[in-house]
Amino acid sequence: MNYSALLNAHDIRPTANRIVIVKALASAMRPMSLIELEHAIGTIDKSNIFRALTLFREKHLVHIIEDGDGLRYELCHSNDHDHDNDQHPHFHCEQCRRTFCLDNTEIPPIPIPEGYEMHTANYIVRGICPECSRKKK
Repeated sequence: MNYSALLNAHDIRPTANRIVIVKALASAMRPMSLIELEHAIGTIDKSNIFRALTLFREKHLVHIIEDGDGLRYELCHSNDHDHDNDQHPHFHCEQCRRTFCLDNTEIPPIPIPEGYEMHTANYIVRGICPECSRKKK
């Protein structure tokens, strides 16, 4: 994947730190917390990672998931650089505390009362992931 091109496509100047952060998010293949990103990267401090993530969110390169344990950041697989159009449910493992994308599962339609305007939906399924289930047996 060309990370510089991805950043440029979202009107984000591709600095060395931003490329490292995008690469870490892409290679994780799941939403990551700020602390998980800091540990995975190791060379960039938390405040610089947070500033980059804030910019990425403003430019619709990442979206934020609240999984009950905190905020997780995930690269948007959206084709629209102005809006997040790749909403999907997530699975949060109560044992290992990781959160996974359920990319091929649609969020069920939610009837919204008249007058309300929905922008995003945060659909979390909680339980035990396959890896933790195998460890229990």
